[in-house]
Amino acid sequence: MTMGDETPVTTLILPILIRPILSQLEKQDMSATHTLRAAFTKAETTYPGLTLDLVLGILKQGDLTVNMNESILRLQGTVSDSDIVEYRLNRSEEAFQELNRKSASLKKILSRIPDEITDRKKFLETIKEIASAIKKLLDTVNAVNGFIPGTTGKQALEQRKREFVKYSKKFSNTLKEYFKDGHANSVFLSALYLILQTNMIITTVKSKCE
Repeated sequence: MTMGDETPVTTLILPILIRPILSQLEKQDMSATHTLRAAFTKAETTYPGLTLDLVLGILKQGDLTVNMNESILRLQGTVSDSDIVEYRLNRSEEAFQELNRKSASLKKILSRIPDEITDRKKFLETIKEIASAIKKLLDTVNAVNGFIPGTTGKQALEQRKREFVKYSKKFSNTLKEYFKDGHANSVFLSALYLILQTNMIITTVKSKCE
């Protein structure tokens, strides 16, 4: 995997892996950590995929083999709100706060997949939870759409919702394939795409309402 490859890990590695590490360093040297945080953000914005390349380079130097899809998916469940501020809405209205809660809930459930996928009974229950969380998220998006000003903004959110639905269906199909071929990494990757689409709903709402 090289710089610029478009995978969910490319986008998610900074908020899910790097920022929590920097948050821990902040306790020792706040000024230096803020400088590092700004540098990572600027570098990733200018050269998408740079952070992933850096991490992969470190793993290679250490002769370590890590399934990045599985690792980032699992780490999603440990991320604090302060590390993902761009994926949190600031509007105080209940519809926006509910969207925060529903998006966080879906991502939290998805993050459990690596630990539960080998337990068929537990995993089937988790799949039901995911389906329910997806429906609740979509219902909340519909409620928020009423707050979006202008036709263009509403259309942008509708388009983002359609993309989310498309990836939800892909996730469902991936699960069906998993029960046939047992390829867990495909499930991890599909779950990360769903997390990415969830984040993109939030950023679309932020860009139109905040």
